[in-house]
Amino acid sequence: MTSDSPVNTVDFRILYVEDNAERASDFVQAFATLGSVTVLPGRSEALAALQQGRPYDLVVVNDELGGLKFLNSIDTIRLDQAFAVMLLSPNAEADTNVQAEGQPIIDVFPLDYDPTAVRQRLTYLIRKKEYKTAFTTFDNEEPLRMPLGKRLFDIAVSAGVLLLISPLLLVVAVLIRLDSKGPILYKSKRIGMGYKLFDMYKFRTMRTGADKLISGMASQNMYQSAQPEQAPDALCETCQQAGTSCQRPLFQDNMQVCEIQVQRNRKAKAMFMKFKEDPRVTRLGKFLRNTSIDELPQLFNILKGDMSFVGNRPLPPYEAEKLTTIGYARRFAAPAGLTGLWQVTKRGKAGVSDQERIQLDALYARTYSFRTDLIILIRTVKAVFQKENV
Repeated sequence: MTSDSPVNTVDFRILYVEDNAERASDFVQAFATLGSVTVLPGRSEALAALQQGRPYDLVVVNDELGGLKFLNSIDTIRLDQAFAVMLLSPNAEADTNVQAEGQPIIDVFPLDYDPTAVRQRLTYLIRKKEYKTAFTTFDNEEPLRMPLGKRLFDIAVSAGVLLLISPLLLVVAVLIRLDSKGPILYKSKRIGMGYKLFDMYKFRTMRTGADKLISGMASQNMYQSAQPEQAPDALCETCQQAGTSCQRPLFQDNMQVCEIQVQRNRKAKAMFMKFKEDPRVTRLGKFLRNTSIDELPQLFNILKGDMSFVGNRPLPPYEAEKLTTIGYARRFAAPAGLTGLWQVTKRGKAGVSDQERIQLDALYARTYSFRTDLIILIRTVKAVFQKENV
């Protein structure tokens, strides 16, 4: 069953996995004006369609049809084809492992969803695609590419530096292995130029299970008057007053959480969580961070073309997903970088807001050149050895 009546500047394609004819009909009637809706009755049919490469922007699946098994089976396809996922669950408070840390967020709505809430989310995803399309096709419909001179410089310098410092990399790898248990490299998903998803490499500087140490270190917090952190799966005031279940649920870090609580806790941590001696960082990790040696594995990202020496810092998917207005999305028109404009102009200064950082990122995307890159590199070298342990 397919309905094609898009009213957007881009063709937004939705795959709805549902075997209930009445639910399927209701969904098509409610959202057909937003894009093309294709309904398939089961997991096997949907998996076959995705494996055949049929293009979809959003996959909506009924959890009662084995939604979590389906999500596990399409995990690689989801990252390769970059489509969003919406899980309709009869139990909005289920604590289920549907998302590995660092991967794109999976939206969760009740099976008896509020059409207005779902429409708002679909509108956001459509707008995101419009912005992404605009930035990948604005120049004679050519996709964003790193300038050839910049790319050749990155290849030559990164290969040379890696060859030169290979003994140091080997020594650091051995020391990390001896210093604490865990992998040598830390890999995290990041979004770079043109919203490209890639694995960013760093030397591991924290202990395994580091976040579990925070709860027992309140006495070392430099901000003793901080408000207690709310559980990310707790209801926000809006839902509590309305007497409803969470209306903005999402799955993150292996559990269902409230988007409002996550944003609030992240802001609170940025304001109040600062330690004179961070207990999560290993002894060696402290030195690696202070000297920026932990960043050296990103030279492999540069050699591969994921990043450049100079650019805008690559963001985690959950942060990049929020930057889809024209002014914000412009930052993704520049390569992801090991260092950048805001790092050498604002880093270490008090009161630097996220808005200022984004504005500097957008400025770099509009004006970057080989000359400005060299100036930023020179200023970065001078700032490599930091005086503060933050």
